[in-house]
Amino acid sequence: MENLENWINPAIKAVATAGKAILEVYSGNDFHISIKSDHSPLTLADRRADEKITAVLNKTPFPVLSEESKHQEYQKRISWDTFWLVDPLDGTKEFISRNDEFTVNIALIRKGEPVLGVIYIPVYDQLYYASRGSGAWKMEGFSLFNAEGKNRNQLISHSTALPARQQNIMSVMVSRSHLSDETRTYITNLEQKTGPLEQVTAGSSLKLCRIAEGATGIYPRFGPTMEWDIAAGVAIVKEAGGTVTVADGSRLEFNKKDLLNPWFIAVSAGFQQNFPDYL
Repeated sequence: MENLENWINPAIKAVATAGKAILEVYSGNDFHISIKSDHSPLTLADRRADEKITAVLNKTPFPVLSEESKHQEYQKRISWDTFWLVDPLDGTKEFISRNDEFTVNIALIRKGEPVLGVIYIPVYDQLYYASRGSGAWKMEGFSLFNAEGKNRNQLISHSTALPARQQNIMSVMVSRSHLSDETRTYITNLEQKTGPLEQVTAGSSLKLCRIAEGATGIYPRFGPTMEWDIAAGVAIVKEAGGTVTVADGSRLEFNKKDLLNPWFIAVSAGFQQNFPDYL
């Protein structure tokens, strides 16, 4: 198996160029919003980010599956040992409402598992990244750091290892836009084991980033998400010592015939240590 670190730089370059394109649209007034076949919104920023990312990743040996690109048929995808899974603009609703909580997500999937993940939050200028066996990291002020050609040690020298030392485990992350009745019931039952939990809201894959850094304890998602929404975050949470599993405790799988995720629960390292029987 080749060194996964070889593919961190292309992913970081891709999110950087996408983030710049997104902010150019975000700073203007014309979002060119259209509605996709699944009734979700699509903006000019989604399209431009997708173009920037695929232009970079198409230079690597691996195929690209992006939310905004034409989806490959499962009969073709099933033969992919390794591929890029991309959400060029995760949190389009957050983008449209201008609350700043949208991200660019890129994951490298190998044999049905995310082994590398990069998430960029353009407005906050924060970069989260991880690869299997090499830990998870957060970089502040990413746009001020010229990542082009930098090796792993140079990246890490400007980054903070995850999770952070101070963990806010007595909190539960909930979606800003999609809080289901099933999630509310789960939280009520969970608090019988843990005691009261502060509810923290966030949009897009920011929720998984916050779990990885220990800013919140647990994130139950009992509502619809797609594989590209969470793959990069799953890689980062796992390398930060946390877990992301199907709600029944089984392993999440990627590159399924149906790209819709089952309900899942993401748990920070600190919460897992203090409440090992949370399920």
